[in-house]
Amino acid sequence: MTERTITRAELSEAVYQEVGLSRNESADLLELVLSEISNALAQGEAVKISSFGSFSVRSKGQRLGRNPKTGEEVPIMPRKVMVFRPSQLLKNRINHGHAKAAPGRKTTT
Repeated sequence: MTERTITRAELSEAVYQEVGLSRNESADLLELVLSEISNALAQGEAVKISSFGSFSVRSKGQRLGRNPKTGEEVPIMPRKVMVFRPSQLLKNRINHGHAKAAPGRKTTT
């Protein structure tokens, strides 16, 4: 399986193809959705997208780590991390192939 990255431009083009908005409107819509998700996460809110998964922010406390080269103990400062938890539907699609495509999409194998 070849690893590939989907870009904002490709997502915007997909919105353009599926929804029928202009290319500029499709790009604006994508940016608005991504901005809403980013803003909610930055405020500590969880974001749940039905049939896809949920994003949340967790706080990690300070802990001791080890420098792998020297073996020296170093403190790892407290920080926030984003966590994605896929829905059961997404897990099934990943593990068992593309059984169901998004509306209007053809599956390719």
